[in-house]
Amino acid sequence: MTNRPKFLTVDILLPGGEMLTVAGGRSLLAISEEISRFYPSPIVAALVDNKLAELNSLAEGPAVIQFLDLTTTEGTRIYRRSLTGLLIQAVHDLFPEAVVKVEHSLGKGLYCEIDKKPALNEANVTAVEERMRQLVNMDLPIKKRRVALPEAAQVFSRQGYDDKVYLLKYWLKDYLSLYSIGNIEDTLYGYHLHRTGLLQKFALEFYHPGLVLRFPDENDPFTIPPYIRQTKLFEIFREAERWGKILGFDTVGAMNSLIEEGQGPEVIRIAEALHEKKIAQIADMITERKDEIRIILIAGPSSSGKTTFAQRLRTQLLVNGMRPYPISIDDYFVDREHTPLDESKNPDFEHIEAIDLPLFNEHLLRLIGSDEVEIPTFNFATGTREYHGRQIRLKENQPLIIEGIHGLNEELTRSIPRSQKFKIYISALTALNIDRHTRVHTTDTRLLRRIVRDAQFRGTGARETIRRWPSVRRGEERNIFRLQEEADIMFNSSLVYELAAIKEYAEFLLKQIDQSAMEFVDANRLLAFLSSFMPLAPHDVPSNSILREFIGASCYFADW
Repeated sequence: MTNRPKFLTVDILLPGGEMLTVAGGRSLLAISEEISRFYPSPIVAALVDNKLAELNSLAEGPAVIQFLDLTTTEGTRIYRRSLTGLLIQAVHDLFPEAVVKVEHSLGKGLYCEIDKKPALNEANVTAVEERMRQLVNMDLPIKKRRVALPEAAQVFSRQGYDDKVYLLKYWLKDYLSLYSIGNIEDTLYGYHLHRTGLLQKFALEFYHPGLVLRFPDENDPFTIPPYIRQTKLFEIFREAERWGKILGFDTVGAMNSLIEEGQGPEVIRIAEALHEKKIAQIADMITERKDEIRIILIAGPSSSGKTTFAQRLRTQLLVNGMRPYPISIDDYFVDREHTPLDESKNPDFEHIEAIDLPLFNEHLLRLIGSDEVEIPTFNFATGTREYHGRQIRLKENQPLIIEGIHGLNEELTRSIPRSQKFKIYISALTALNIDRHTRVHTTDTRLLRRIVRDAQFRGTGARETIRRWPSVRRGEERNIFRLQEEADIMFNSSLVYELAAIKEYAEFLLKQIDQSAMEFVDANRLLAFLSSFMPLAPHDVPSNSILREFIGASCYFADW
């Protein structure tokens, strides 16, 4: 038997980039308490040689450890996941027969529904929040145990979590980690905090028929952002729920069963028909106001499918006798030397002043006034605007279609009266859940779309796409999300089957990211997430589907 060294050392990479060597052979929690002064907020987990680890793990050298506090994305995920577990336990303590369903993000929080009799009311929500605070003040351990899948199935069946039992059939490992605060054991498919006392910042907001669980974000882990009521966004999520009922499922396990039974092609057809019907309804809304609307603006975050949506909307408008003309905002970029700079002194192409607003508005006014206008073309190689004789004049029943991130911002089209504009917000707002307690994140759906698209059509690997994603998200927060309620209508571009269809594309790309890369943590998380889905062959996806914008063979893009 080999004698192991009694004292080991590990290297700690501190937030400022300095390396600190400390004694190993003890828990990450013990080390985190020793060096907590270097971190602006509580430490909740660690990366050990770029692999995510809980604080109760043993630190054995040689290893490089990077602790994660609440100012990190992964630290924020762990906090919110643990807070969700706290909510579920508190609801069970007060209403043992109630069913909790975690639905989707809303108003800087998480919308949840509690199915109980009598129906949830504001007093109930207040009581749940009080019980959550009691559990926090008790500073209880959040226990973890690893169990074989048959035992996990028994636990879930006993607790009435049939949706979780359903999913175990497709779980790739032979064990599952269960977490508990009180007498409820659950899995939310990710690490938790080690004590309830760390869950200090949260609030509940009654939002009929459910509630919004509010929490801080990584930019300020000590402050809960102001609550913003988002009525239109809420309604589009409710529409997604109705679509789920039409399809007959709302969890991944239930969808997997349909795919296994050979019903995948029918799921695709119904989901695509729901999209087409909604696009036709939007076209009808515009047509009803055809004498008034001169500009159709389409905005949405990255990988929401704006380009394909614009093409499909144009087709429906043609059916209605309208002949929309597309204009690209990109052609109105200012010359590269005049592009505004971001906080890092790099060109900020997503800033609204990266667009020549005076020229753009002048051309809009002239076009809707039936003048002939020469439209520029932006040369991205030289960083300059050029003119190649592209003259256009709008005819009767010919509105402009403008697609871009600033479409909801009145500053973009400030010279045009609001009554002459129709604004559309598009995003992939999935209502599909892993199970009732674990949602499919909209941002993960869009990131997976972008990883697949950029690898196939833009020559960018998954690692680079993941690396750029935080910057993309910051631009979305600044330019899009704050304005989404300004839209006349919202369109949900999510397809309930899409992650099953995109699974094999994404897995191949994600597995190429080595553990030595910082992006390995996100790649590993996404791979674990995708493992819950049964694969669905994409050959049944129609050529005009929004999904084709990302996996290829779209009828709208000749080079695909």
